[in-house]
Amino acid sequence: MTPDLIKEFQQYLRVERQYSPETLKAYTEDLKLFENFLNENGGISSLKAVKRLDVHVFMSYLYDQAYQSASIARIISSLRSFYRFLQKNGQIDDNPFSYVQLKRHPRALPRFFYEDEMKALFEAVAGDKPMDLRDRALLETLYATGMRVSECTGLTLKDVDFGLKAMLLHGKGGKDRYVPFGKYCQKALKSYLNQVRLPVMEKYHTEHDFVFINHYGAPLTAAGVTYILQKIVKRSSLTTSIHPHELRHTFATHLLNRGADLRAVQELLGHSSLSTTQIYTHVTKEHLRRDYQKYFPRS
Repeated sequence: MTPDLIKEFQQYLRVERQYSPETLKAYTEDLKLFENFLNENGGISSLKAVKRLDVHVFMSYLYDQAYQSASIARIISSLRSFYRFLQKNGQIDDNPFSYVQLKRHPRALPRFFYEDEMKALFEAVAGDKPMDLRDRALLETLYATGMRVSECTGLTLKDVDFGLKAMLLHGKGGKDRYVPFGKYCQKALKSYLNQVRLPVMEKYHTEHDFVFINHYGAPLTAAGVTYILQKIVKRSSLTTSIHPHELRHTFATHLLNRGADLRAVQELLGHSSLSTTQIYTHVTKEHLRRDYQKYFPRS
């Protein structure tokens, strides 16, 4: 994405701060971790374009991956220093990591959409224009499967089995898994594939097997997915922002809220460890606590 920024920061740490090679390596690994996360989930083209929402979702991701508190504190410290360096040199206006207070917020719960909020998002893609059909299929697919953005952009036609109503997802570390999808997703996907994908690709003379395409028939990128979701939110009645990873959180949270087994959710998400999935039990418990305080007269 922006290797020159990282090189400038490394030079600053080595020359001005006189950090040891081991410390430099640790800072670089933390930056690469964040950069890889943005590539896979945020679709952000530059480290300078990071917003507070991206930081919040990244922290949720670290807890999802079962990073220890000490490791998270070190990673956040590295990134805060990096963005302080960019701010000091006039390359950004605000440090997106400056607000993070780990001692006050020891565990960042994943952000998710309530069911009525998801309904508002689907209502925003109820049109019959070609790109409305594409956007509806994309939203239905992300929500129905809980797939990562990288899994979505890598999805090919042969990965979708309409007979079994299941998709073969190619996860992190070469781990594949099958995830089912329901009738709403099936209907939206078939409409998009039959009425939009092929005509657009023929118009622009493109040939490939990726399911989701942009206006010109090329494979949709992570940045493209993020842009589409942001447009959907703007067209909806919601007054919030959106990050693609939040639909994955929403998928897991809604399943657990309706009584799904934790191990089943683990398999659907492609988590190698059950402890990684357990973060969502904290979300559902927090949801219950808030409802209790809101609705019980003697809470």
